[in-house]
Amino acid sequence: MYNAWLLWTAVSNAARLSTVLQILIFLPLTLATLSTPAFLLLSLLLSVHSLIHGTMILMWGSEALSVLQVPMHPFLLLVCFNVFSSSVNPWLATITNLWGTVLKYGGPLFIMMEGLSSLLVAQKLGQEGKKFVGDDEVRQFGVLILTAIGYVTSAWWIAVSYPAAAVSPLSSTLLGVALTAFLFLTIIGFALRRTNIIESSSLLLFLAYNVWLCGIDQASFSDPASSYAPLLPNILAHFQALLNFVTNTLPKPVLAALLYRLAILHLASRILPTIGGDSWESDEGVDSRWDDRPTSTLTRILLTYRQTIFVAVYSHLLLLDHSSQVWWRWMNVFFTLFIWGVELLVSNEDDEVAKDWKVD
Repeated sequence: MYNAWLLWTAVSNAARLSTVLQILIFLPLTLATLSTPAFLLLSLLLSVHSLIHGTMILMWGSEALSVLQVPMHPFLLLVCFNVFSSSVNPWLATITNLWGTVLKYGGPLFIMMEGLSSLLVAQKLGQEGKKFVGDDEVRQFGVLILTAIGYVTSAWWIAVSYPAAAVSPLSSTLLGVALTAFLFLTIIGFALRRTNIIESSSLLLFLAYNVWLCGIDQASFSDPASSYAPLLPNILAHFQALLNFVTNTLPKPVLAALLYRLAILHLASRILPTIGGDSWESDEGVDSRWDDRPTSTLTRILLTYRQTIFVAVYSHLLLLDHSSQVWWRWMNVFFTLFIWGVELLVSNEDDEVAKDWKVD
């Protein structure tokens, strides 16, 4: 029985990994080899499929669904290639254009979700850090060392990224304003005793990460197409072509932004059920212990339909050129700093946790 369970766990995990890899490769592959409308069609098909898959998980919750959905992504890719191998029906072109418009205007929502999630995770780290430290001087010293490393790392990261990120007077001005706003908010938070060095250093790392992304110019897609060759006699050549596509065509800045955005959303979804409760316990997963939390429904939706969020966020990032990415990054930074400033002003007074080390 244990061996069967272990085998099934390995198969289901391999199926999930295969699904992620397929989405990661198929979307930029379609954009590079066909056209933007074909890419939008595949993105729409993957989104619809993920909505159906998430709904089935919500209703039945069977692990077998993860395995059964694996062949669907290659099938949808073949459908997309077949549709765009000839003239496209006008109504289909209209649908893909509408989906592109949805992704375009969904940009502010994605930015708000990323900024709020980053702030939420930073504040959670600050709260848990205060509880961990308590009155223990050794722990206080250890936290001071770690936060100092965070500050120094962020400063170094910003300094290294500055030449590429501040390519125009406006960009350098925005960077200066962001750093000044962060410094003033940190001082205000320390003075009001409504933040601590853990939260502050985490947000400076978030700022450095966005500055770094602003300085990375997304390389143009390489052409993965190659001349036809029979599969079996040239199997190594075909694998080499696939490896070249993965290493050269996949947009690495987009992958970095995607990985961070999905990770921070997942962490925030684990924190959301604790908001509005009397304590910070029971953040293991979505189960009946969260039913009385006001955010449990939102958390369940985020976790159930995370594949749809994955496809939508990835598609939106792939559609942005470098200049658009830079503007969205600056909007993300200033939106997060604004929300942090508002939270510092409206949050409750000092809590019961000892905080004599906060501003040290």
